[in-house]
Amino acid sequence: MIFARLLFISCFWLVAAAETHTWWFETGWVDANPDGEFPRKMVGFNGTWPLPTLRVKNGDRVEIYLINGLEDKNTSLHVHGIFQQGTNQMDGPQMVTQCPIPPGETFLYNFTIQDQVGCFWYHSHTPGQYGDGLRGVFIVEDDDFPYEYDQEVVLSIGDHYHNYSDELTAHFLSSANPSGSEPIPSNFLFNETRNVTWNVEPNTTYLLRIFNTGRFVSQYLWIEDHEFTVVEVDGIYVEKNTTDLLYITVGQRYSVLVTTKDCASRNYAFMNVADDTMLDTVPEDLVLNGTNYVVYNEKLPLPDQDRRDSLDDFLDDFYLTPLSQEKLLDDADYTITLDFQMAQLANGITYSFFNNISYTTPKVPPLLTALSAGNLSTNDLVYGTNTNSFVLQGGDVIDIVLNNMDGGPHPFHLHGHAFQLIERGPAGDEEPIKFNSSDHAEWPEYPLVRDTVYVNPMSYIVMRFKADNPGVWFFHCHIEWHLDQGLAMVLIEDPVAIQNNPSQQINDNHKQICEKGGIPWKGNAAGNDVNFLDLSGQNVQFGSFPNELRRVFAFARNVD
Repeated sequence: MIFARLLFISCFWLVAAAETHTWWFETGWVDANPDGEFPRKMVGFNGTWPLPTLRVKNGDRVEIYLINGLEDKNTSLHVHGIFQQGTNQMDGPQMVTQCPIPPGETFLYNFTIQDQVGCFWYHSHTPGQYGDGLRGVFIVEDDDFPYEYDQEVVLSIGDHYHNYSDELTAHFLSSANPSGSEPIPSNFLFNETRNVTWNVEPNTTYLLRIFNTGRFVSQYLWIEDHEFTVVEVDGIYVEKNTTDLLYITVGQRYSVLVTTKDCASRNYAFMNVADDTMLDTVPEDLVLNGTNYVVYNEKLPLPDQDRRDSLDDFLDDFYLTPLSQEKLLDDADYTITLDFQMAQLANGITYSFFNNISYTTPKVPPLLTALSAGNLSTNDLVYGTNTNSFVLQGGDVIDIVLNNMDGGPHPFHLHGHAFQLIERGPAGDEEPIKFNSSDHAEWPEYPLVRDTVYVNPMSYIVMRFKADNPGVWFFHCHIEWHLDQGLAMVLIEDPVAIQNNPSQQINDNHKQICEKGGIPWKGNAAGNDVNFLDLSGQNVQFGSFPNELRRVFAFARNVD
């Protein structure tokens, strides 16, 4: 009886302590000049840009009323890294878990933070929009943060284009760009600007929360004559690991401790440097090395840029250990093997493929198919033949083996989960190195856990997670250009449990958004809600060349 009373008091305290955060945001174009070199409009909220940092705590409820103030574009919002347990329709990728929000309409993203803390971010999941500015930092604060520090600092990095996404995408996905070369950024940002000054106090430990909110290029970070102590990645606490060089792909987040020096005898360079190996060409006027300033004494001169002999000795996140000491999950019940390549189709446009399928948007979001397909929801056919859809059994351990046939690194992100990275192969040379299930490295006892990991060029990664979060979850390359090319798949996790959970049912606001946009909110991938096995009229990729003529771009993708 005493235990029951204590349990009741504990639960009541948690409910009482939780807060509801309500934000009303209207999207719209805002005059800006992020790099100080080229005025252009960015997609902002309520007439301002950059977007605000949103802060909540574990257990809090979040209500974001997103009003689409863009006159001729749909929009959407995804909180990157939040698992959306029981609230899958709030996850945000348009035409995956929701219908896009038409101009003038409002969608309520309503969810509760459950057992998550740390660094996340939010961005539009409508093509091109987060590159045009619709992106911001989302922090889940922790009253029981496991490491000591004095002050917190937030840092976002990313790439920036002077041209608008619509213009860039039109050229990128055209026969005029047969090699599939990605648009080259105009600049690289540090807290949505450049050449930033960070004023510090001597003998102080800062918690530096770092977010790569770019759409393409990974970046290196270091502070002259200082060290980073990594304590969190992608919302997962890790055992302390000290380094003087970080490598951060788009979509990834790090929390690091930086302890300043005892005296203020000089100032130091804080460098953010683009990974130029990801660029097919490097224009002469593109500044790859961004110099920012750690200022101990404003009366002293600012430092010059700090140069390193090599960028090869960055922290390898594969060897980070979760603070929770989460052990390697049991052997997989189901393995999904994905061979990734880039190739032209018969229209002369270069696309990205998993197992020869380039993700093609269905006519009904797969979540809404899962909710409306009844007993056929467990048949992956109803989700279309061009969506790379896989139905998972609840509770199964899943392995995703990804073989990269391309000559560049790629960051991959899974919605709804953080996964264990149990193997990452070295970069390949002339021939891709594919995962060999009968001859592989020994897997770690306590693998790295995060939601965005990179695969080396011409190599592979093996990821493992447990299917314990019923929902429809997107898995995709977080280089937005590659997602635009179709580098994605869909996991339909325990669709029967989705149907049986009242909180997962499509709400009236969602139905209204679909109807306003002319999109069915029930039916298969072809929009057929009478015969779910009839895919007549579904969206499919453009007819391909015969295999012997298919052109795969690896090292020489910049050669026409």
